[in-house]
Amino acid sequence: MEKPPFKDIELASPLVERVPLADGGFLLRSSVPLNEYAPSMAHLLRRQAKEAPDRDFLVERAGESWRRVTYREASERANAIAQALIDRGCSAERPLMILSGNGIDHALLMLGAFVAGIPAVPVSVAYSLMSQDHAKLRHIAAEIRPRMIYVANGGAFAKALAALDLSGVEVVAGTEPPAGATSLDALLTTRPTPAVEQAFAGVGPDTIAKVLYTSGSTGMPKGVINTHRMLCSNQIMLEQTWPFVKQHQIVLLDWLPWNHTFGGNHNLNLVLAQGGTFYIDGGKPAPGLIEQTVKNLHDVSPTIYFNVPVGYTMLLPYLEKDEALARKFFADLRLIFYAGAALSQDLWDRLEALSIRITGKRVPMVSSWGSTETAPIATSGHLLIEQAGVIGLPAPGVALKFVPTGSKLEVRVKGPNVFPGYWQRPDLTASAFDEDGFYRIGDAARLADPDDPSMGIVFDGRVAEDFKLSSGTWVHAGGLRVAALAAAAPALQDAVVTGQDRDFVGLLAWPNLAGLKQICADPALHEDVAKLVSSPIVREHVRSRIAAYNRSQSGSSAQIRRVLIMTEPPSIDANEITDKGYINQRAVLERRRALVERVHAEQPDADVITIT
Repeated sequence: MEKPPFKDIELASPLVERVPLADGGFLLRSSVPLNEYAPSMAHLLRRQAKEAPDRDFLVERAGESWRRVTYREASERANAIAQALIDRGCSAERPLMILSGNGIDHALLMLGAFVAGIPAVPVSVAYSLMSQDHAKLRHIAAEIRPRMIYVANGGAFAKALAALDLSGVEVVAGTEPPAGATSLDALLTTRPTPAVEQAFAGVGPDTIAKVLYTSGSTGMPKGVINTHRMLCSNQIMLEQTWPFVKQHQIVLLDWLPWNHTFGGNHNLNLVLAQGGTFYIDGGKPAPGLIEQTVKNLHDVSPTIYFNVPVGYTMLLPYLEKDEALARKFFADLRLIFYAGAALSQDLWDRLEALSIRITGKRVPMVSSWGSTETAPIATSGHLLIEQAGVIGLPAPGVALKFVPTGSKLEVRVKGPNVFPGYWQRPDLTASAFDEDGFYRIGDAARLADPDDPSMGIVFDGRVAEDFKLSSGTWVHAGGLRVAALAAAAPALQDAVVTGQDRDFVGLLAWPNLAGLKQICADPALHEDVAKLVSSPIVREHVRSRIAAYNRSQSGSSAQIRRVLIMTEPPSIDANEITDKGYINQRAVLERRRALVERVHAEQPDADVITIT
């Protein structure tokens, strides 16, 4: 049966050039030159304040209503904050550190730092409010040496602040300022002097805009220097590959954290660059918080919706059962975007079916690829695709080098979007680039059609995640993980693949509680995760679904023989997960070695699901 057409949307033509290399690899780049981009994000703020002064820029929930800040107001308050930062001796060497999450005040502080040419360092809220030892927060503060630290609420962040050496640091709080701290209002009421314009005149493409800390695979986070060149070139890349953003005013409702490149660089900067409106979503894909997102979507019709797969997993049940919510969600929606991890085919099919039911057409779904070090776009998804997998093509101005590595092609990046180095870590910076100046991102990729590069690139997992069984057969962990989650849907939220140097492949998985409650209708089990996970109907669902998947696979490297569903959530202190929901396979396997041994024991215990 032929599917309905896609909703009308203007995307750039897929124009690429492939250049073979002597080692069997190749270069891939856009045939379209990169257009001129703004000198800084501060320049873009002033441009929008001039062209659309009274348009809402930043909006966030305030009880049952919304607090709104226009472009003119944002620019005026950024100037006041810039003066306050200058007065207090903030500099490129003593930046502004922001501990609180997304919010209008957070954005204004960041914009003020942009105007003054001072780096902003937004830090994961989890390092302050979820961490038990504050080790990562202390590491970052010691490395950054901030002159000023901002918290939205002094009471909530009291323990985090107490863990830091605050000598020579001014603490600024939005509410409940601790003893000796400054109220944010004092910054907002500062009167700008000619010093602001002098500082702004010195801001250019190579000025450091942010330092973003990545969680990393092991050890402490590392600070990625983000220049204005990176941020502004990224936005022109988006504009050139998504021409529709110039034709329709952008409205986003977004929860993705600003200490990450996806939320803070890709999404927030897209709205600023295009003069759109950004609704700050206080919800997120977590129990007790997804309801806030649903409430907000009853008020806001986004034009593009950005999320990670776990976000769609948690949002879809609400959209599927609430017709009014679904109609509000799809009313102005032109594009569905996912990133951070591959979208399972199950989620893809459900989103597509819902789009067709509500609109009669398919809202295009796309993904892109990049990292904190590429601000984040390296490829842009601007192809109308029929299923998940394609991550787009090199954006204008970007060159990708594909290097044969084992059974895969490692992909490396060069362009104005690539970072100059890690904060205070010349050793890490030197090892991050190859002999031709390409950034070694650590990912593998391949062409969707080896004979036609314009059909797009397919993400092929992390180079370091793949492993061999004892038979010497390679296991491609990333693709197998996605396939397993899709096969067991809706039972599993996420998983890591086990089996290195073992005889078979296994799975350590986390449950999708909403999905398990659908599978097991007994309400007596719904409040006890351990009982729900171990219920016979849940175990049989996972066993039978994975068994059916195995029957469609010919080789042992693609068949899963055992599954252990875990009840302990991933730990942010142990690097198992970021606050955006990305699982770190290496860290999980290292920390949970005892569970891996149980999966691969000669005689597995009763909690391990065996698939024959």
